[in-house]
Amino acid sequence: MTDALGRVHRHRAHVTGLVSPLPTRRLFGRVITISFFPACAERLSPEEFNFGRLFHQALQGAAADPQHTVLVMASNGYTEMSLAGGTKLSRLANAGLAGVLSDGRLRDFDELAKEPYAAWCSGEAVAWGGGEVTPFQANVPVVIGGVGVHPGQYVFCDSSGAVFIPEADIDKVLETAHQIRRDDVSYRSAIARESIDDPHKTER
Repeated sequence: MTDALGRVHRHRAHVTGLVSPLPTRRLFGRVITISFFPACAERLSPEEFNFGRLFHQALQGAAADPQHTVLVMASNGYTEMSLAGGTKLSRLANAGLAGVLSDGRLRDFDELAKEPYAAWCSGEAVAWGGGEVTPFQANVPVVIGGVGVHPGQYVFCDSSGAVFIPEADIDKVLETAHQIRRDDVSYRSAIARESIDDPHKTER
C-alpha cells in the first residue's frame, strides 16, 4: 500500500513500529480523530474533557458507515502514556467501528484481543495515563509518527506499519496496489522460469 501511495504522492505517509494485541488483524477505514493534551484539571475540566464526551464528538465524523471508520488518537508527544484501555475502548465495539490506531500506548491487551475491532498502538501500558494527558479535541488534524493525518482520510495498517491515504486518492491507490500485486506475481513467475546459466535473467 505504501508503494502504491508513493506512485501518487511524494510526501511521507507511513508509520512503522506499531504493535497490536492481535497482530494478524488488519485495520482499514476512514479516519476520525481525538487529540490528547497535557492534563490540567484547573484549565481542562474532567467533566468536559473526557474520553466518553470526545469519543461521541468524534463519532459525528463517522457518518453512516461506522464499520469502515477508524479512531486515530494522537498523543502529542506522550507516546509512553496510556491513552485508553479495554473499558473505555469498549465504546468502539458498541459503535461498530473498524478499530483504533494510536501513537500512544493502550492498556488491557488481553481484553482488546477479544474485541471485534483491530487495535494498533506504540505499545502496551500498565498504568493509567489520565494524570498526564487528557482527550482535548475531536476531528481535528493530528500528527502520528511524523505524518499529518486529517479526518476523512483513509488508513491501512498491518504488522508492517500504517499508511494514511488522502480521501480523493483512495480508489487510485487501491487499484495501484492491486496492480503492484499482479506485477509481483508476474515477476515471481518469470524469476521461477530463469535458468541458472541464463545470461539474460530478468532483473527485479
